Amino acid sequence: MTNMAFPNSRMSSIQMSGGIREILGRADELENQGRNIIHMEIGRPDFDSPQCAKNAAITALNNGDVHYTDMAGTHKLREAVADKYLKDNSMQIDPDKNIVITSGAIEALTAAFLTMLEPGDEVIVPAPYFPAYADQIALANGVLVKAHTTIENEFRLKVADLENSISNKSKVLLLNTPNNPSGAVLTRQDLEEIASLAIKHNLWVISDECYEKFLYEGDHISIASLPGMAERTVTISAASKTWSMTGWRVGWIVCPEQMRPFANKCHQNLTTCATSFAQAGVTEAFKHADKDVKTMVLEYKRRRDMVMKWLSRTKGFEHVIPSGAFYAFPKISSLGMDGFKFCSWLLEEAGVSTVPGEVFGSPGHIRIAYCRSYEYIEEGMRRIKEAVEKI
Repeated sequence: MTNMAFPNSRMSSIQMSGGIREILGRADELENQGRNIIHMEIGRPDFDSPQCAKNAAITALNNGDVHYTDMAGTHKLREAVADKYLKDNSMQIDPDKNIVITSGAIEALTAAFLTMLEPGDEVIVPAPYFPAYADQIALANGVLVKAHTTIENEFRLKVADLENSISNKSKVLLLNTPNNPSGAVLTRQDLEEIASLAIKHNLWVISDECYEKFLYEGDHISIASLPGMAERTVTISAASKTWSMTGWRVGWIVCPEQMRPFANKCHQNLTTCATSFAQAGVTEAFKHADKDVKTMVLEYKRRRDMVMKWLSRTKGFEHVIPSGAFYAFPKISSLGMDGFKFCSWLLEEAGVSTVPGEVFGSPGHIRIAYCRSYEYIEEGMRRIKEAVEKI
């Protein structure tokens, strides 16, 4: 026996099990028993990666581009990121002073929190939120403070609710627009009001914009592009969702110049550098994959519209139409079950796997992902409606 005890204090603050794992595990059991399960829990694009990106990665491999790159990423990729933010987001950023290429957005977020937080610092996170945020904040010894949003306000953060969440320990506001799991998109007015409050209370902002291109109504506004915000905003994004490149693991941090050396040092000690030939593929995607993105967005909008029609016909489901991402987040509390109980019941009764809202910090909801084929998702929605009619 050794004197090492697990978990240590840091890992004990992280939830090691939750609704997603239990439901996925049970779904696997049912499939092994021969049940046909419709998977609507996974937020993973079902399209292939752009051919131009695959060709560029293969060429890089064949040319022997298999070694470490600059820790902050290849200069070509950092230039492509800078060009994108100038063209799409009206942000003037320097490839050598403001950008770090990372191994996906998860690593980018982890590096940002580790670089920015002191023990006990509070991070205000609008709920519902991506579950990994809670773990990342805990790993950095920060404290997550929820700012609740409601279905009545289309899950968009109200400044009054944000202000009520601010304390003398508040350091960072974490935004995610378009939002996972709600699909909410913050408007320019929303962001201008939030920016004013951030400046007033000297808050930094981390803006997770991984679903930026999956927008069905309105425009995407980066809060860093607003007056007075560039010097206090860290923008996070990745290739994963934009070009259906989830397995390539390439993301990026866009941050103020004074933060960049430290974020880069943190990134260096987490993963050294993003994979060299994957960076070559993503560089090419920036240049030539706009058509691929437009094709995906049109299809996801078609699926969204279909899911909304089924939800409007389904007893006990209250919903709003998501303006972005590829999820629906209906309220199901009127059915007399919390999210965990409903998702477990739905899996057993109808063979449909979804995620409870409790996982995202918003009890009484479920998340439905429409990341499979139109016909596959429609079958899932039909099963949900038929099952709920029996309650």
